[in-house]
Amino acid sequence: MRNADQAKVFSIVLAGGAGTRLSPLTLDRAKPAVPFGGNYRLIDFALSNLVNAGYRRIVVLTQYKSHSLDRHIATTWRLSPLLGNYVTPVPAQMRRGPYWFQGSADAIHQNLNLLRDERPDIVVVLSADHIYRLDPAQMVRQHIESDAAVTVAGLRVPIEQADQFGVIETAADGHTITAFHEKPKHAVGLADAPDQVYASMGNYVFSTDTLTEVVSEDAEAEESSHDMGANIIPMLVGSGSAHVYDFNSNEIPGATDRDRGYWRDVGSLDAFYDAHMDLISVHPVFNLYNMEWPILTLPEPLPPAKFVFEEKGRTGQALDSMVCSGVIISGGTVRRSVLSPRVHVDSHAEVDGSVLFSGVEIGHHAVVRDAIVDKDVVVEPGAEVGLDVDADRERFTVSDAGIVVIPKGVRVPASPKA
Repeated sequence: MRNADQAKVFSIVLAGGAGTRLSPLTLDRAKPAVPFGGNYRLIDFALSNLVNAGYRRIVVLTQYKSHSLDRHIATTWRLSPLLGNYVTPVPAQMRRGPYWFQGSADAIHQNLNLLRDERPDIVVVLSADHIYRLDPAQMVRQHIESDAAVTVAGLRVPIEQADQFGVIETAADGHTITAFHEKPKHAVGLADAPDQVYASMGNYVFSTDTLTEVVSEDAEAEESSHDMGANIIPMLVGSGSAHVYDFNSNEIPGATDRDRGYWRDVGSLDAFYDAHMDLISVHPVFNLYNMEWPILTLPEPLPPAKFVFEEKGRTGQALDSMVCSGVIISGGTVRRSVLSPRVHVDSHAEVDGSVLFSGVEIGHHAVVRDAIVDKDVVVEPGAEVGLDVDADRERFTVSDAGIVVIPKGVRVPASPKA
């Protein structure tokens, strides 16, 4: 095996999940294509981590409703082919028979031809729909130095949250995995921190021969769910060749003490909303402004944001908020919100604690509170969202925490009293 700097690394991003818990945001788009943070898509975080680390031979395995995801990759992530760099989507192609991907492990098994073509030493496998910064090169380095067959990224979480994650148990050395439990009711704490456990982050580094062997073996197991975490990792634990990588040890250039070790699974509407709120505090819990390890995307060519009118009761302003290019706040007030490109907020309108996707129109005297509003929604003059959750629940999805979610392209009429 070559050393970490010489190893030939190939990257696979798993982007085939249906994302049903994020509905209606995933009604006609893949989960990794869901907009996030104004300018970005969820997949931009995994891809940024790879290219920032110098890993630029990347395939994205797609399946459900992948058109907008494929288009985003094609237009945003065109790397120069001169040095063999690429990011390319690979849809389910039924290479192994007349069926789609049956799970994350099966997705890789159906695409083993990619490994035969590239012949890498190491394969980095990342999930496409988490919010975090990770330098995978540091994880690869530990993988090679420990002579592991697989290295699993582990996040330290309080032991009382163990039933929410796949939990990794380790030997006395702190990194050899001795057991892997899916959402255990009774977990064993870490040797150096009994009140914590390692939660699997869904990110892996494999030696290529090992990955090829285990996904092929798993494909023959009829009782398997063909999942990387539930099936593949437990197969390797017994041999002592599965190791954990402590995510908290990952050193990101430009990271602050406040956002170091940040990771969010935005698989539910409330988690998605909360991750946005993490962005807009004065000292953000996740700092998008770290230009030493940038989150990359290709914004639309739009004019700067514009704030107009300064009159009593009619001042265009945004407070404790993030506002993208092409936004016009015309005499309305925005607080604690994220406004994506081309949002228009009219006079006397109020937007508070909300996430507005591209092209949203908020009419005169309309009020939007504690909401996620998908693309091209029109909130008509005088309409109210988030003030009466029971009434909102009759027409829209409302999350467990009371966040109102309005699907793409809907017109929200004013209530009769307006």
